[in-house]
Amino acid sequence: MFVFKFGGASVKSAEAVKNIVEILQRYDSEEIVVVVSAMGKTTNALEKIIECYAGENRECFRQKFEALKLSHMEVVGGLFPDQDHKVYSDVENLFDELDARLTKDPTLNYDYDYDQLICFGELLSTTIISHFLNVSNVPTRWMDIRKSLKTDNRWREARVDWELSSQLVNEHFKFNGERILITQGFLGATINDQSTSLGREGSDYTAAILAYMLKTESVTIWKDVPGVLNADPKYFDDTILLEKLSYLDAIELAYFGTSVIHPKTIKPLQNKNINLHVKSFVNPDAPGTLVGNLTYNKLTPSFIFKMDQVLLRISPLDFSFINENNLEEIFGILNQYGMRINLMQNSAISFKMIVNNDRRRLRLVVDALEEKYKVVYQTGLELVTIRYFDQSTIDRVMINKELIMEQRGVQNIELVIKDIG
Repeated sequence: MFVFKFGGASVKSAEAVKNIVEILQRYDSEEIVVVVSAMGKTTNALEKIIECYAGENRECFRQKFEALKLSHMEVVGGLFPDQDHKVYSDVENLFDELDARLTKDPTLNYDYDYDQLICFGELLSTTIISHFLNVSNVPTRWMDIRKSLKTDNRWREARVDWELSSQLVNEHFKFNGERILITQGFLGATINDQSTSLGREGSDYTAAILAYMLKTESVTIWKDVPGVLNADPKYFDDTILLEKLSYLDAIELAYFGTSVIHPKTIKPLQNKNINLHVKSFVNPDAPGTLVGNLTYNKLTPSFIFKMDQVLLRISPLDFSFINENNLEEIFGILNQYGMRINLMQNSAISFKMIVNNDRRRLRLVVDALEEKYKVVYQTGLELVTIRYFDQSTIDRVMINKELIMEQRGVQNIELVIKDIG
């Protein structure tokens, strides 16, 4: 048994969905659990709908809702010429359910509302693809991951109940004549069946969780790149494919922000010694990247860019030292509002940290901190991490940049920079 994960780019259009069928037909003797993300930029579109909904701007979210529905119906139309096919009513029903939720007043908990609405992206994509696989003679059963993957109610960053979920996954994910079980990435549910999400881009993590619980042979993440590259092609020319990665290097690269692998993906696979393949859905015959219990002398220097970063400087109002009690309080506020630190440093009287520019969460964090601390922040920064760095790699990223903050280790260097001028 294998686990395959297909991201949004691999299911963004009717042609892309047809390509998934071709890939799965290559493995015609295998039982495969297929984990699918929302189509294309659907999650981004839903997030904009949720923002309008939370602001009670009905005209705004109504327009965006109709655009989202139209884009999905165009994909359906490109796959199913027979308009009497059941997929049309199934997709219509999902949009009716989403519409019904949007007609209710928002609650006072934005993150809760987010999870109850964001789940429709994956529900729609898997419904459409499941139907198309079946009409393409690839026997498939659609699975609602929320029935099996149980979490706490930490909305937008839910934590998995591993014991209960493992029991339910092994009970539900059984092949009964089908070759494919298709389910949603990114999602879970509480024991009261309220939808939760595992964190942005969390479909990779879902695939790893299922592989761990089902004890599968391997996981394959299908991407629109040849595999894990040593830098994002958007920022670097002449990128190099990393053909092999140890679990440790993969965890390090994912933690610091490589966009190919979700940070939580590796640990469940390492625990069961399950290999991870990152392959191109454009060129499925190419070898891609293998992640596993591997050794090598040294990895090619790798560059990870985080854009739109914010530097927060936090100091006690009375000019006293930053001590353990202060740090406990600061981390408690960050945890309360789900703000993740990308880099941190402290001195005698200040604590500095780099965070993503999540404007809603940032405002809540700053407001809470300012009750007891002086807070100064600087926006418009970049965080560059170089693994296996040397001076030439540092020089390469510092062209026309000003250094704001640096943290150097044995194998990694992190540079907070901004454009000069």
